[in-house]
Amino acid sequence: MSDTSSTHPDDDSVGRTPGSRPHAGLQPSTRAVALGRPARTPGAPVNVPVTLTSTYLADGAVTYARVSNPTWEALEEVLGSLEGGPALTFSSGMAAIAAVVGLVPVGGVVVVPRHVYNGTTGLLAEREAAGALTVRRVEAEDLGGIVEACDGADLLILESPTNPMMELTDVVGVMRGLRTRYGVGRPVVLCDNTFATPVAQQPLRWGVDVVVHSATKYLAGHSDTVLGALVVAPERDDLLGRLRTYRTLHGAIPGPMEAWLVLRGVRTLHLRVERATATAELLVDRLEEHPAVERVRYPGFGAMVSIEVVGGADAAEAVCAAVQLWTHSTSLGGVESQIERRRRHPLEVASVPVNLLRLSVGIEDPQDLWADLSAALG
Repeated sequence: MSDTSSTHPDDDSVGRTPGSRPHAGLQPSTRAVALGRPARTPGAPVNVPVTLTSTYLADGAVTYARVSNPTWEALEEVLGSLEGGPALTFSSGMAAIAAVVGLVPVGGVVVVPRHVYNGTTGLLAEREAAGALTVRRVEAEDLGGIVEACDGADLLILESPTNPMMELTDVVGVMRGLRTRYGVGRPVVLCDNTFATPVAQQPLRWGVDVVVHSATKYLAGHSDTVLGALVVAPERDDLLGRLRTYRTLHGAIPGPMEAWLVLRGVRTLHLRVERATATAELLVDRLEEHPAVERVRYPGFGAMVSIEVVGGADAAEAVCAAVQLWTHSTSLGGVESQIERRRRHPLEVASVPVNLLRLSVGIEDPQDLWADLSAALG
């Protein structure tokens, strides 16, 4: 799975379906609205339909719906343009991650930060216990340690910021270090961009090979669907082909209705992220002064915040039980603000503090959110 990396041009034509309009020079927020639309012919609908079919008439480009669907393709066009490479949609974020891990050869090595999404942790632990691969765990902020751990590795998984500890990795520095140390022998690099979204960063521009999203979260934005996506660096046609084949053979495909819902959500992604980020920054300033908060973890961008509360696990659970406006739930990235204690989940690693609460800041009025949260903390 090891291979080379290189930078790619700043070209928003990648990820586009055949025959679509160029939209060259448009800002990402505009492309999020304009791409993935039907051709502009008189009387045509402005939105792509939900294509509900299991098969296609013979002698066309596609014969069976496990291979492709027009509703997926519209979403993939938009996501590809936002991230900077061709996109593939999957049945869930975990299905997308599993597709990349599935390309690691038997006996291969995967390098991953200690604190990442616990689904990723659980998948790697399961594969390691089965003897399929070896996992090397590193610290997300240790650039040198990450690069050194990649000796002989097949896959490096990154999250920046990490879930739920909000640690940042110098992805640019890691990619530079890998090229310098290993050259063509460096591992494939996968970066989870779910927290940051393409509004805040596009890791493919830093030389990463594949970006993964739990599109369930910010891309969809309304807590009403489950879907995942991979976006591949445009020069990695070999990797794109293998991942597409994996999706087809393993059946990890999204439903057309789910793809349509995510596409609708992406139309307002920039507005939602900008509003939620502004509110998160206001809350962070106030939380840092609150006597019931021991520590605030905020990476400096985006709408995800973690706090450690005074009084341990019981106090943290009490805050979750006391909120009236915030939603006590396990997901993130929706229009509603969500809160949970992460160590209540068995897969969460033991180094995550028991009193840590992960906050997903939504788009409600900031003063209403603060009044509810501060009352719960009190």
